[in-house]
Amino acid sequence: MQIAKGTQVVLNFALSLENDQEIDSTFDRKPATLVVGDGNLPEGFESLLIGLEAGAKQTFEVPPEKAFSQPNPNNIQVMKRSDFAADIELEVGSVVSFADANNSELPGVIKQIEESAVTVDFNHPLAGQRLKFRVEIIAVNAAP
Repeated sequence: MQIAKGTQVVLNFALSLENDQEIDSTFDRKPATLVVGDGNLPEGFESLLIGLEAGAKQTFEVPPEKAFSQPNPNNIQVMKRSDFAADIELEVGSVVSFADANNSELPGVIKQIEESAVTVDFNHPLAGQRLKFRVEIIAVNAAP
């Protein structure tokens, strides 16, 4: 059976930067199981799997536009230092969790800290990155 929208796929994957620095991998743990189109995998990655069958092993080069997009300058916000709890230790590069308008969790990366202002980047940490996506398809089944 070939992978198509709505099929259940069991696979191992590895995601790495262009310089081969690995970001995530299931090859050393339990394989991932997903239904194509369920939102667990970005659409740009899912589209690469369409048509593959069990036993397939492939490595794809994924441009930013098909992965986590280009950084959006509007997603960089300067906030008052007083907007943060006094007991929070702010450090450049640390990730802080915020609530968005729907009360969903929204992570932001601290980019700069000044006496009265903190610059927070709400872009995905991999925005703008060209990635390598290595997959090994273990099984393809009709969705349960």
